[in-house]
Amino acid sequence: MNNRWNYFYTDQFLEKKKDIHFFNKIYNNPYISHTNYIQMQKEYLGEFEELVLTMVGILQEDAYGNAIVNEINDRVGRVVNLSAVHVTLYRLEDKGLVKSGMGGATNARGGRRKRIFTITNAGLSMLKAKKEQQMELWKLMPQLKISGI
Repeated sequence: MNNRWNYFYTDQFLEKKKDIHFFNKIYNNPYISHTNYIQMQKEYLGEFEELVLTMVGILQEDAYGNAIVNEINDRVGRVVNLSAVHVTLYRLEDKGLVKSGMGGATNARGGRRKRIFTITNAGLSMLKAKKEQQMELWKLMPQLKISGI
């Protein structure tokens, strides 16, 4: 009986079994598809991610967690949690839309340093693309005729 799992029991495979790491056995199996999860991810920016990314661009050198929370509250009137902002900042950093570095230590913070976030060129282009997409959609709505667009 010839089924697709016979590959695992061939003499050639059993000889190499000692030298091959478990995951290599899976990836070298012709019956199991190997895909790279990074290639599968679509670049998508959620509403809160867009808001935080915009605030990082506005604040520039002063973009750290608490300042972003305060800026969102002041400009948008939305109360957000500091931990939600931090998680979003790290997610944006993983996507390459922001980068971070440590600022100087201050006495007001007990000698601790702030993690300062700056927007990258990829982040700026993502915001520009989002704005263009939204403007194209707004143009299609007759109720929202905006002059000068």
